[in-house]
Amino acid sequence: MTAQYDEGTIKTLEWQEHIRRRPGMYIGKLGDGSAADDGIYVLLKEVLDNSVDEFMMGYGKKIEVSIEQDKVTVRDFGRGIPLGKLADVVSKMNTGAKYDSKVFKKSVGLNGVGIKAVNALSIDFTIRAIREGQVKELKFSKGIQVDDLPLAETNEPNGTMVVFRPDESVFRNFRYISDYVINMIKNYTYLNAGLIIEYNGQKYFSKNGLRDLLEENLEGEPLYPIIHLRGEDIEIAMTHGNQYGEDYYSFVNGQHTSQGGTHLQAFREVVVKTIRDFYKKDFDPSDIRASIVAAISIKVEEPVFESQTKTKLGSRDIGPEGPTVRTYVTNFVAKELDNYLHKNAEIAEVLLRRIQESERERKAISGIKKLAKARAKKVSLHNRKLRDCRIHYNDNDEKKEDTSIFITEGDSASGSITKSRDVDTQAVFSLKGKPLNTYGLTKKVVYENEEFNLLQAALNIEDDIEDLRYNKVIIATDADVDGMHIRLLLITFFIQFFPELLRRGHLFILQTPLFRVRNKKQTFYCYSEEEKQQAIQTLKGNPEITRFKGLGEISPDEFQNFIGENIRLEPVQMKRHESMTQMLEFYMGKNTPERQDFIIENLYIEKDEVA
Repeated sequence: MTAQYDEGTIKTLEWQEHIRRRPGMYIGKLGDGSAADDGIYVLLKEVLDNSVDEFMMGYGKKIEVSIEQDKVTVRDFGRGIPLGKLADVVSKMNTGAKYDSKVFKKSVGLNGVGIKAVNALSIDFTIRAIREGQVKELKFSKGIQVDDLPLAETNEPNGTMVVFRPDESVFRNFRYISDYVINMIKNYTYLNAGLIIEYNGQKYFSKNGLRDLLEENLEGEPLYPIIHLRGEDIEIAMTHGNQYGEDYYSFVNGQHTSQGGTHLQAFREVVVKTIRDFYKKDFDPSDIRASIVAAISIKVEEPVFESQTKTKLGSRDIGPEGPTVRTYVTNFVAKELDNYLHKNAEIAEVLLRRIQESERERKAISGIKKLAKARAKKVSLHNRKLRDCRIHYNDNDEKKEDTSIFITEGDSASGSITKSRDVDTQAVFSLKGKPLNTYGLTKKVVYENEEFNLLQAALNIEDDIEDLRYNKVIIATDADVDGMHIRLLLITFFIQFFPELLRRGHLFILQTPLFRVRNKKQTFYCYSEEEKQQAIQTLKGNPEITRFKGLGEISPDEFQNFIGENIRLEPVQMKRHESMTQMLEFYMGKNTPERQDFIIENLYIEKDEVA
């Protein structure tokens, strides 16, 4: 039967209904809070952007943020939204002050969209504007107004307060991870000297901008003092460390562009050209950029981003009458970096030695590299080691954000996941036995060790992290002693040789259930002893309880429950005060009395195991 097409089939969606039906168009992927770019952080960012824009315009030096479980509160001390337009600002699409570039010349937020998305995707949303001794407050649920408090007199200082709770029917099983929130807040302060953001009672503030950012994130001492360059609408900080890979932090109008864009691409290229010209040597770009740690911030009029989440700059021009972004960044860095190196001969000498050291190491392993590549082709990744998916992270496909690869150990576990996965977006890589402990070894081992050689080939990260084939790299091992050991060995490998994978939020641990509790009508999969007890109370009676010892015991049919919509992932992240080098030394270095004491103090035996 042919579907009917007439006037009755033509529908007009209300703004909030459109956002709720197509949230990805407005905030990117939804997620559950386990990744830094998941939707709940985008909601927070959209509210914060407006408060930061007020500060950038010279109003309000402090922003207060609090998160209590699922309730988020943001209070700024700017001018306050004009009271008569409060409802329009949060409930009428394409309404906002940012169309007037004289008021918000180089703002973060897009024109009149972000705060509406927060409203529509929240189960509770309250906005309160205080302006010149008067206050106006409105309440919404899922974008629908539920209360309109009358205008009142107040002694409160000017500003705007937004309180919202993300809708659990949209963001399932979500939770805010404090480290991600703190990282976002610190980035705002680095880009806005003098701004104080108070988060759950803790104040964050920066005096030296991007220099503070690098000092906070450097792993150990830099090879030379941080080069800090400032110009009109541009700021650069850079140095080199001792780690493998490249580490960049890029920003546009105070927005962290975690996926880079035209400004970062121009910076990476001009650094190579400037250093080649300075030393009058045609160094390989990989040797110049090896172990670089750098941050770049630019300000652009009416920036164009490649998505609503604003993580990648697409703008080609600084402004309507200005140069291109590439020209602007290139001219500034070429002049200022060259001047700096000429004025600081000692730093120039240290940088030269670092480049030459990288060159020697690269040439020393070039022969091994060729053999390793040939060996990887012979083994045929697509035969046994890798069960690939059809869509990849470096494809131009709207589903590329959903791509993932499960790293498993053993045929039974990889077999179960392979049979139950989504063949479009989920790949499986099967390890053979325990990986090598790579702590303290050089990158030469990556090519000499067959397992690691094939793994890096599968991920496609040998030459550049930008070529990564999967958005999420998921370690899927048993929750026993051997599984934990394999997990730690893999994390060590990635920290040692591909730290960008962690820094960019691509590495995860698959959480699998420990128990299955069921009766004839219902089944609960439980990830902890507490969840098991709750399931037993819910089912009552004498339900059947199964303790899963390993991934191989979970059937393919059941695995679909754990790697689909309800997948639970734990991000592998470093606490900001922790050192990667110190952590690896403690856990993966030679046995020490300190580690033995740690194991003894933290040893526990599950009651179920004793029984």
